[in-house]
Amino acid sequence: MALEDRITPSRENCDYTSCYCEENVWRLCELVRRERAAQLEDMFVVFISNEKRTVPLWRQMSGREGQPVVWDYHVVLLQTGCRSSSVVYDLDSELPFPCSLQLYAAEALRSDCGIIPAYHRKLRVVPAQSFLSNFASDRSHMKDSDGSWKMPPPPYPPIHTTENQMNLDDFISMRPAVGWGRVLSLDEFLQRHLGGASPSSPSSAALSLSP
Repeated sequence: MALEDRITPSRENCDYTSCYCEENVWRLCELVRRERAAQLEDMFVVFISNEKRTVPLWRQMSGREGQPVVWDYHVVLLQTGCRSSSVVYDLDSELPFPCSLQLYAAEALRSDCGIIPAYHRKLRVVPAQSFLSNFASDRSHMKDSDGSWKMPPPPYPPIHTTENQMNLDDFISMRPAVGWGRVLSLDEFLQRHLGGASPSSPSSAALSLSP
């Protein structure tokens, strides 16, 4: 992509905490608002999940031997309006940063064909400005019953709004009547943003998911 289209010079310039993808993307959106505000209108936060919160993604840095990582949810940033194709910023992916949406769809999302329905992906697409204005997390979902952290939290304070301390579930939910943005199936998302270009289907050897 053209240098003037990039919202960050490199992956290393982004705030990152493992297992806090929603906050990593919030901080990335905040960086855009602070340094390149005019581009924020072309940014969309994409929550990937489903009703059972079991969604496979390939080419994740925590993956092993070509197998997908099955997340309860994952969050990436989509940038449209570029001189070439739309691009995805995924701080947990081993793909380029940013990565063209076409490549990300083919390598990371792939297809729901051949995957049992429990693992089919849905995507909640939220304008970045709306995400910055409404998202709140007290990080309680990352604590065990005894109050200990499942994974160390980011070094900065939790993100909240004047109205909310915690509404993460409203963003993860794939019920259209809940939360912000628009909920799409994987096919609908690709049709909207790639004009119907189909990613490859996962081979049986690369996908060992059971009901």
